[in-house]
Amino acid sequence: MGPDASRRSDRARRAILSATRDLVAEVGYTRLTIEGIASAAGVGKQTIYRWWHSKAAVLFDAILEVNSQEEGRVALPDTGDLESDLRLVLRGTVATLIEPANDRLQRAVTAEIQTDTVVAEELVRRLLRPQLDACAERIKIGIRAGQVDGSVDAGLAVELLFGPIFHRWLLRTGELDQTFADGVLDMVLKGLRPR
Repeated sequence: MGPDASRRSDRARRAILSATRDLVAEVGYTRLTIEGIASAAGVGKQTIYRWWHSKAAVLFDAILEVNSQEEGRVALPDTGDLESDLRLVLRGTVATLIEPANDRLQRAVTAEIQTDTVVAEELVRRLLRPQLDACAERIKIGIRAGQVDGSVDAGLAVELLFGPIFHRWLLRTGELDQTFADGVLDMVLKGLRPR
């Protein structure tokens, strides 16, 4: 019996995604190339093109893998306690953003989306929108359960929750930690509670 081709393919895929994350953090998206990814991953370019149509597609799969997310599928906790569920999500967001390797990767992508609208739209479609929509849906469940005022715009509430976290991360205006995430949540929830 010969080597397992699926295992070999999975190893190659993981090596490509890891190399992509490392390279984009090191050289930025503009200087990232399929050739560079292939070389760093120890695979041929044709292996990458068999699975992805562009370097942006490889990059977003690398980001999705870091965030343990399948494209378009985000599961938020629903314990019945909205505050506990949102606290878990916000703390997880902070932990992901401040992890050094992920921080470099996210900063490289954030810099790129300032000038490349195609990459920005792809980021929103594949990563950001599914996360925001899942969080908004969890808030709507909180509305139906009477934990959130019925007049609340769930999409705006999500922006109020995550906006300060991303602002602090992006501009490095202060400590980004669980205490900050908890403070943001506590303040936003005051405005969301039933009147």
